[in-house]
Amino acid sequence: MKSRIYLLILPAVLLLHSCGLYRNYNTPAVEYDTEVLCSRDTASQSVASLSWRELFTDSLLVELIDSALIRNTDLRMAQLKTKEAAATLTASRLAFLPSFSLKAEGGISNTSPANFTIAPSASWEIDIFGKQRNLKEGAKAAFYASEAYRQVVHTQLIATVASSYFTLLMLDEQLSISERTLKTWDENIRALQALKRAGRTNEAIVLQARANRTAVENSVLSLRNRIYVQENAIRSLLLSPDWEIERGSLNEQIFPDSLTEGIPLEYLSKRPDVREAEFLLENAFYNVNVARAAFYPTLTLSGLIGWTTSAGNVANPSSWIGNALGAVVAPLFNRGTNKANLKIAQSEYEIAFLNFQQKLFDAGMEVNDALSAWQTSKNRVNLDKKQIAALQGAVHNTRLLMRNSTTNYLEVLIAQQRLLEAELTEASDRFEVIQAIINLYRSLGGGTE
Repeated sequence: MKSRIYLLILPAVLLLHSCGLYRNYNTPAVEYDTEVLCSRDTASQSVASLSWRELFTDSLLVELIDSALIRNTDLRMAQLKTKEAAATLTASRLAFLPSFSLKAEGGISNTSPANFTIAPSASWEIDIFGKQRNLKEGAKAAFYASEAYRQVVHTQLIATVASSYFTLLMLDEQLSISERTLKTWDENIRALQALKRAGRTNEAIVLQARANRTAVENSVLSLRNRIYVQENAIRSLLLSPDWEIERGSLNEQIFPDSLTEGIPLEYLSKRPDVREAEFLLENAFYNVNVARAAFYPTLTLSGLIGWTTSAGNVANPSSWIGNALGAVVAPLFNRGTNKANLKIAQSEYEIAFLNFQQKLFDAGMEVNDALSAWQTSKNRVNLDKKQIAALQGAVHNTRLLMRNSTTNYLEVLIAQQRLLEAELTEASDRFEVIQAIINLYRSLGGGTE
């Protein structure tokens, strides 16, 4: 009688002891400086709530992004990784069900008639200590992590195509400025040669003008090569070496003209790379539970039922066979493997937590960096415009003075050179404004889809 009581108490004790293996994952608390990461208003949420089609309104860019989302190799590979994770998750869910098999044997000899045995069998591991449950939860987290990674690649691809496209527009603008300046230098050289013949200037000034023109011509060649390389970079993203890169102009682009500083912390948690890091942390959490479950016994129920015949006729059984078995296997000595696996799983969880913490922190810094770059570039563009206006006036005035006085024409050349540099810088700064918005879009998780 006492032995029966012990047999009843033992499973109950084991079940109570295994309750710790059924713990569910909860997002760990991560402390950050809210003054750094949280905004005082909601204006910055406007970018986070926009889809890329609403943010990028250039129809030629939209066409490029649509093509990249279909053709890009990295994104297609990420999608296949998601399919792999989905298959693993399906297998982990089916692990709770019994497995069935069919065993058929036959034999023949010169001393006895042919004999056959057919016996379908079933086996079912009872998930007492949560091993299968934790494997399923870990596979679910891994699937969501792969889906978040696919979104990371998706967002990064959109940002890369957009950045490459606007880089082309900037280079086109700089090339146009340089080619226009070449014509101006040609006019300057002709004017200087006329002044030289009239005795109002000398050969040194003419040579200086030719040197300036040669420098601009060299810049034109460099810009054309950079445009060629940038077009090929976009073709690589589209997996199409012959794609014709049609594009608009930098002056036609329209973007939000007001943003804010900071971003609510909850918006950062929506970033796909942050979500991926947390899902990997969740997966590591359940892997620790699986490693703990390896220290506990496994209970497997199995059985078979079939028939055997020795008359040579499979459909005419001579006898029936059947059995049922329950087996409990408890680990006693596994050469330290289970302890090592638990330590490895715990270390991987700590690594995953540090990665999650770092991702969240980096997300906040990237948002603030993008906002700061946007504001700085916007202020620079305003100053560039003032500088260009002043230099245009300087070029005009020095030319007038040259015609009506003894002003050295070198002053005109210097003013013209500074004007070219200011115009090229202004085109670059306008691109930086757009690049900051692209970075903000990416750092906020790619908006809505």
